[in-house]
Parts: sequence; structure tokens; C-alpha cells
Amino acid sequence: MPRQILDESRIHPAIRERVASHHADIVREVQEAIGSNAVVVVGMRANPFPKRARAALTRAGIAHRYLEYGGYFSDWRRRNALKMWTGWPTFPMVFVRGSLVGGAEDLGRLIASGELQRMLASS
Repeated sequence: MPRQILDESRIHPAIRERVASHHADIVREVQEAIGSNAVVVVGMRANPFPKRARAALTRAGIAHRYLEYGGYFSDWRRRNALKMWTGWPTFPMVFVRGSLVGGAEDLGRLIASGELQRMLASS
């Protein structure tokens, strides 16, 4: 089932640009990172799950790029733009070869099953 997104025709023309450009800089930065790195982890300070994801990748010997945006009380508005863009509600957001694969637990399952290594081996 496709993810539900408010159709642009349901957004008043006077605010479309504002909606489209809301914290677009953070989205662009993540898009650039996933375009030039096989594995990207997007996280935030003081959240243990991005640390777990990075540790799992390190144990598996998989190089990755880490982007950190604020903490629980800072940059939450900017991080919200990433949540709206991806539809993923929590951090970390883990991308493999440009695709969102989920968070730390999802990544752990991919590593354990060998799926992550297969994803990285394919072109």
C-alpha cells in the first residue's frame, strides 16, 4: 500500500512553496549523502538507537556516513522535515544504496540475515 501523502491539489496555492521549501536544506543534505555513500545513518544526540546502528555497522565491518541533527530539545523542527520526507517516524534513519531500510532494529535484522551484505554487493 502506498504511503498516504496529502495531494498537492489539496494544498492552497498560496502556501505550496512554503510547504515545499520547509527546511529543504536538511533534506538536500541527506539526499546528497545517500547519493554518494552506500550506507548512511541519520541520527540525533543522546538517542541510543543511532549509536546502536553505528556500532552494529562497525562490528560488521561496513563503512557508513553518519549525519547528526541536534538532540531531544534542539533541531526538532528541522528533523521533522526528514520525518515528513521519508515517512519514517523515528531515529535513526538508515539508508542503504539510497533506500530507507528503517531504524536500528531493522538494520540489525538485515545484518543478521545477510541481506545487508547482499544489498551492498549488488550494483
